[in-house]
Amino acid sequence: MHIPCKLFRLLPVLLPSVLADSFLSDALVRKGQVQSVLEHQPAARLEECENARPTGPIDTTLCDYETVESVNKELFENLHQLVQMPFFKYFQVDLYRECPFWDDHGSCNDPGCAITTIDESEVPEKWRTKALSEVDPPVEDRHRLPGCYYRDSDFCFLDDHTEGEYYDLSLVPERFTGYSGPDAHRIWRSIYEENCFGLSEFALMTGKSPSAVTLPDTMTDVLREDGAGSDQCLEKRVYYKVISGLHASISTHICTEYLNQTTGEWYPNLQCYVNRIASHPERLQYIYFNTVLLLRAVARIEPYLSAYDYCSTGTHEDDLETEAKLSRVLSIAKKAGRFDETVLFRGENANVLKEEFKTHFRNVTRIMDCVGCDKCRLWGKVQTTGIATALKILFELDEKTLDPRSNSNLLQRSEVVALFNTLHRFSESLEAFDMFRRMWSEISDSESEELIHEAERAAGGIPRPVAPRPSPDNLFGEARLRFEIFWQICKDSTVDCLTKMVEVCMRGMRLMGSVLKPSGKEFGPLGNDEL
Repeated sequence: MHIPCKLFRLLPVLLPSVLADSFLSDALVRKGQVQSVLEHQPAARLEECENARPTGPIDTTLCDYETVESVNKELFENLHQLVQMPFFKYFQVDLYRECPFWDDHGSCNDPGCAITTIDESEVPEKWRTKALSEVDPPVEDRHRLPGCYYRDSDFCFLDDHTEGEYYDLSLVPERFTGYSGPDAHRIWRSIYEENCFGLSEFALMTGKSPSAVTLPDTMTDVLREDGAGSDQCLEKRVYYKVISGLHASISTHICTEYLNQTTGEWYPNLQCYVNRIASHPERLQYIYFNTVLLLRAVARIEPYLSAYDYCSTGTHEDDLETEAKLSRVLSIAKKAGRFDETVLFRGENANVLKEEFKTHFRNVTRIMDCVGCDKCRLWGKVQTTGIATALKILFELDEKTLDPRSNSNLLQRSEVVALFNTLHRFSESLEAFDMFRRMWSEISDSESEELIHEAERAAGGIPRPVAPRPSPDNLFGEARLRFEIFWQICKDSTVDCLTKMVEVCMRGMRLMGSVLKPSGKEFGPLGNDEL
């Protein structure tokens, strides 16, 4: 078996057997990896990460796959019931804000893309626009755009409640819609281009490890440096994992509820899952990573969430039921949300890097306005808001800010709703993984070989290369798109514009440095090889 490269050995280096035993330890697409993923047996119940035998640590966290697997069934059951409750299922959002990056954002004419709003009268009065605007305190650091705004601490743009409709998320399942082709590809291409740190799925697994950093004892082993330095720091790596994990989770939901367009029946599509997830184990890893990150955010804000007013119907029994389910989710989050956010954004350039991180993710949330499918746009906005809320909780809010007695209006209601619905989406993705494992175990050897052969055919039958350079015909279009995005950023915010300009200059300096740096050939053909 090919031994993972230095970069991928950011995985916790606790014992040699850790990497050997982990069913997700292989980084690249190789023969046998589909079987390795889908034939893995779920772990027995383990209560806490710190007490579990770390046979499969999750990259850049203090938790392992077995612990998350062992609690996910209970987590999913409680979350699934919680998001059916009135407080968590009603979501107000403006789905028809103008796309800021290009004029023609396409559309989806498939019936699966359509969704239905609900009348405001169905929403409890205290959560309606008028009531929310009365309790929403004025904030000096709001940066306003038409229909939305962001504060200095926000990782996303938030609706200002002046526009938008209400949706019952429990009636809008995230599943196959038929939205595909150039318009859908442009969305994901733009999202990954907002990953301006220059990482790609391939580069993440084949580059060098980051330079050494001083870490607290609790995370030293988890983030142990292993070799020569590189420009790719931990924060940039985390950013990519967040984006790729979201993409992988959405793909999982598409495969889980796939439409047979001949019969009109919905069914779990194992071939789809093999093609999109099981044949790329790193994508599944990032779903686990995002789950732990979201759980940590929920656990960190537990006092605030416990004091939050979830009263909806005025029925004492309903309120008690909501609080009971929430309490069980919080209990699981404290056990499995093992992530030390204090090791990120440290050092002399920490503030600059954090602002760059926030600017990139804010732009990802704005790209959601360009999605041509209503259902996809709704869930895209919910989940990018949910992840952005988790990032704010982890990297922007100190313990004093989290005190519900001194900061009762810390989060908008929409942020709380988005946070828990996003955690539910990721937990359901892991539940779907378990379902696909059972489906795999029930098919014959010949059927499994055919699934793998089809996945190889879909991937072109070759290892995934670094993304090809654009052809001369496409260079102008790529440059035009990048300029339009940059121009929109400068129109919206002078600070973000200057940040972007500094980033471009720094990237140019790094490029010049890499050109002038010795090639390493003086060490011989094995001098820089990574095992």
